[in-house]
Amino acid sequence: MGVWQGDGTAGPVLPIGLVRPKAEIEALAVAWGQSRYRADQVVRWVFRHGVTDPRAMTDLPAGLRDTLAEVAWQQVMETRALQHDPDGTVKGLLELRGSAAAPAQIEAVLIPAGNRLTLCLSSQAGCAIGCPFCATGRMGLRRNLQPGEIAAQVAWARSVAGRWPSHVVFMGMGEPLARYAVVRQAIELLRGPGGFGIGTRRITISTAGVVPGIQALAAEPALQVGLAVSLHAPDDALRDRLVPLNRRWPLEALLSAVREYTRATRRRVSFEYVLLAGINDSPAQARLLARRIEGMLAHVNLIAYNPVPGVPFEPSDERAAQAFGATLKARGIAVTLRRPRGRRIDAACGQLGARHVTANVSRG
Repeated sequence: MGVWQGDGTAGPVLPIGLVRPKAEIEALAVAWGQSRYRADQVVRWVFRHGVTDPRAMTDLPAGLRDTLAEVAWQQVMETRALQHDPDGTVKGLLELRGSAAAPAQIEAVLIPAGNRLTLCLSSQAGCAIGCPFCATGRMGLRRNLQPGEIAAQVAWARSVAGRWPSHVVFMGMGEPLARYAVVRQAIELLRGPGGFGIGTRRITISTAGVVPGIQALAAEPALQVGLAVSLHAPDDALRDRLVPLNRRWPLEALLSAVREYTRATRRRVSFEYVLLAGINDSPAQARLLARRIEGMLAHVNLIAYNPVPGVPFEPSDERAAQAFGATLKARGIAVTLRRPRGRRIDAACGQLGARHVTANVSRG
């Protein structure tokens, strides 16, 4: 097992008030009587070098550094603890403070695989969806994150890993598509020349099935972010239990929106399916799932259930998982049996917030 390190000083404290669009930084510079090119310098420090504290921006005048520091330190991301899994996965317990929002704790996860480094970031503190097998869902929603708080997790990742993440997945805490406009702003801070420079096709948004959000992605085909849909059941009756959001947007509406997304973007969607012993892993359920998604531009990730304290679900055994995957493959559906990463530190799928996020924060 990994060990939580430190007592509140286990990692960097980052000022993140300057993780914002260049236009806003430029407006600040002009308001202070500075040349517009100063914004280019700040953007280069923040988004190219991962330096969020103006006091380290050595090519800026000392007076401007002090003034910018007042803005930068209005919002803070503090690493309360780090945990390391022997498989290389690193999880951070991060506390967000400042601005008008209440303090919040989130978890973010770094997953290395050769030259690839994936950041699993959070878009909310907690989650309102309430999936019964998910630790984060059992927390409820504690606070929404602002665009800069979401994107700043990339700067945190660099400060911890010593290199930029190559891929970003919105698979941490929260339901990203519940707040499409905010997540869309965060994506602009993540990608392209005005942001951290992560290629859009290396960004994936995961959703439990917020249909309007999927439709919004379909309406922006040039955006080209990836889409992962947490399915977990092949019929409405079971999905109503496992993914309560299904009561609002049932499977037919969800799959129709996914088809719209794949037609508009020509990008394959990933269906995430957590295998729960005796619940959703039977051959009959595999056949029904195959009928549901047959012919779609899609891939199925079969995920071993990762235990959560106090939750009465068990992972499917290897034999059942292999049989489920074989049934899908026989129908021409691409399938991957995903092996858990970070399970020993509660960093795997469905485990975030299981043990270490405190409850002394108010809802936002």
